Amino acid sequence: MTIVNSSLIDVAAERLASAARTGEPCAPVRDLIGRDDVEAAYRVQSRNIDARLAQGRRVVGRKIGLTSPAVQAQLGVDRPDFGVLLDDMDCTGADSVDTARSMQPKIEAEIAFVLSTDVTEPLTAETAPTVVETVFAAFEIVDSRIAGWDITLADTVADNASSGLFVLGDSVPRVDAPDLVDVVMRTTADGTEVSAGRGADCLGSPWAALAWLANVGREFGAPLRAGEIVLSGALGPMVPVTRGTTYSATISGIGCVTASFT
Repeated sequence: MTIVNSSLIDVAAERLASAARTGEPCAPVRDLIGRDDVEAAYRVQSRNIDARLAQGRRVVGRKIGLTSPAVQAQLGVDRPDFGVLLDDMDCTGADSVDTARSMQPKIEAEIAFVLSTDVTEPLTAETAPTVVETVFAAFEIVDSRIAGWDITLADTVADNASSGLFVLGDSVPRVDAPDLVDVVMRTTADGTEVSAGRGADCLGSPWAALAWLANVGREFGAPLRAGEIVLSGALGPMVPVTRGTTYSATISGIGCVTASFT
C-alpha cells in the first residue's frame, strides 16, 4: 500500500472541516487518500477530532457504522467502521432537533450501551455484556459532509464515520436486557412505518458489534472507557430526515426513542 503523505492528510482533513464550518458539502476525499486506504482515512478522522477537542469539545463515546447489510447496500460498502462521539452531538432530552445542525441527515434506530468499565482485554460477543452497565434504544442522526453521500469506505471513515447527532431513549440495566439477537426494531415517521429490522441485522448481534469496536479500538490505541456511550450500529435501513417530522422507534424488550425535527 502506498503511504499517503502528511500534507495530503492535512488537505483532506481541511476539506471536511471546511464543509462542516460552512454547511456546504464538499467533494469526496478519496482523490487525496485513495478509495480503500482505511489507515489514511482514520488519520484524517483523527486530525479533525483532535481539532475539535482543542476547541473545547469532549469525547463521550464511540459509534460503530456500517453494521447493517441494508445500510452497507445503501452506501455501497462492505465492512464496518467507527467514529468518535463528542459531547455536542448528544441531543438526548431536547424538545426537538434543529435540522440546520446537519447537512444531509438520515436517521437510523440502534441499540446503545453505556460501559461499566474500561475495556483492557479482547472481547467476544459472549464476553461483551460484562463491560456494559445499561442498554438503550437510540437514534443516530447520521450526516455526510460529502456532497450527495457520494462516499467510499475511505470517505466515510475520514468523515468520522458519517457521524452527526444522537438521541438516547428508554433503557434497561444490562442484566435485564433481552437476547439482543432477537430484538425487533420498528421505526415510524409521524406514525407511518419507514424502517424495520432485528438485532441479528447488526453484525449478527449488537454484542458482536461492541466486541468488534472494542478490539479495533485497542488496536488503534483508543480503548473504550468506563462511562462511555457506544452506538452499536443500525438495525435496519436509514431514512432521510424531513423537517417537521417526528420519528419514533421501538426496540422490543428495551423501549422507545423519539426525535422531532424542526
